[in-house]
Amino acid sequence: MSATLRFDNIGKVFPGVRALDGVSFEVEAGQVHGLMGENGAGKSTLLKILGGEYQPDSGRILMDGNEVRFSSAAASIAAGVAVIHQELQYVPDLTVTENLLLGRLPNALGWVNKRGAKRFVRERLAQMGVDLDPNARLGRLSIAQRQMVEICKALLRNARVIALDEPTSSLSHRETEVLFKLVRELQADGRALIYISHRMDEIYELCTACTIFRDGRKVASHPSLAEVQRDTIVKEMVGREISDIYGYRPRSQGEVRLAVDAVEGHGLSAPASFSVRAGEIVGFFGLVGAGRSELMRLVYGAEKLRGGQLTLDGAATDVKSPTHAIRKGIVLCPEDRKEEGIVAMASVAENINISCRRHGLRAGLFLNRKKEAETADRFIKLLKIKTPSRRQKIRLLSGGNQQKAILSRWLAEPDLKVVILDEPTRGIDVGAKHEIYNVIYELAERGCAVVMVSSELPEVLGVSDRIVVMREGRISGELARSEASEPALLELALPQGGRAAREAA
Repeated sequence: MSATLRFDNIGKVFPGVRALDGVSFEVEAGQVHGLMGENGAGKSTLLKILGGEYQPDSGRILMDGNEVRFSSAAASIAAGVAVIHQELQYVPDLTVTENLLLGRLPNALGWVNKRGAKRFVRERLAQMGVDLDPNARLGRLSIAQRQMVEICKALLRNARVIALDEPTSSLSHRETEVLFKLVRELQADGRALIYISHRMDEIYELCTACTIFRDGRKVASHPSLAEVQRDTIVKEMVGREISDIYGYRPRSQGEVRLAVDAVEGHGLSAPASFSVRAGEIVGFFGLVGAGRSELMRLVYGAEKLRGGQLTLDGAATDVKSPTHAIRKGIVLCPEDRKEEGIVAMASVAENINISCRRHGLRAGLFLNRKKEAETADRFIKLLKIKTPSRRQKIRLLSGGNQQKAILSRWLAEPDLKVVILDEPTRGIDVGAKHEIYNVIYELAERGCAVVMVSSELPEVLGVSDRIVVMREGRISGELARSEASEPALLELALPQGGRAAREAA
């Protein structure tokens, strides 16, 4: 089952963009090879070439010394390649079993053996240590559970070459441990693995070697990662030194801008109360499934409140829908940017202007194209969005640049009061994270109340003025920045309490 993979002088050009330029490196059998670089550096493009979604304009791919050409995803799979993309690819109306065995469900004379398929999936999931219901429909599962289905789908193909693009971006601590165990087993079995992650701890824990991309080019390869300092990796990725990625900036705070009092609704097991002051950044931490996103959707009007009260600038307010929330100055950057954040077929400019265009209508009816172009260009420059033009379809941008476009949408709102950011740096590189943190500080400095939901402990600790912790659908505690630490937050987040928290820390 072993295989050695080599990329030889791979090049790929899209209209206005050279995505890959002469990329060459090798992944040995039995190796976990880290692939790092900023968003838009070309990592995902390379994996799409490996997976048969794109064909290279130049260069070649070799497996065990033999050149291979993949004209389709099916051809790549047939050759023993499995690619797990950052943007999940699943059929929401099908079950876990049907998604895992899509295209190869057991059948006889055209009749699918559903019982046999479920039994096979249940047995294999148990062997992998993955807790998923084979009968559950994908559309009803959490993002973390969908991510595990994608990972398991690749593993069930028994591939010789496996590439994982940000596989832990939505996973809980326990699910991440399961994934790490599976990766190590595959490595021991002689598979060649490519592992893309912006989480430096993961790269150093799993990978033996790594290659760095910048602007579509390979800038460095390290055959022995243990001999390379983390600061060196960061500098190679972004082309400059970043001494403190979080760059926390203390600031003065005003009166309570948003007060959430005993709200009840979907995803909460108890009434939830919290407040945010003007100029304050309140972090929300918890394990996957703790109810953080559900609480934010209730505040934003995306889910209906069953009880409780919202107060904005001292006045009781009734947020009936996201449209109502936006008009009151409350906005949300959702966790799932692909499904709920971007309009995939629209341009970057349209995605930036989609909310604020109501302020610039001519005669109250007609779009002001000139003003919208100026707005888009201003935020593309301000947030350093990597795009050939404002007219580029946003689906063609990297995840980090899509996130910047969503942030631009809300920054363009003139009467912004409360900004809710749900996993704002999920799947984003260290350089882009640094830029987004600066945007968050600027929002707070101009008087916005900022709520930031994050599953990354260092991020919550590094950016927040105050941290609220949720556990099993309820708020379990709150800590000031001066009181917060990883053990203290885990103590509040983990169901089993103190002993498990200390072990996890």
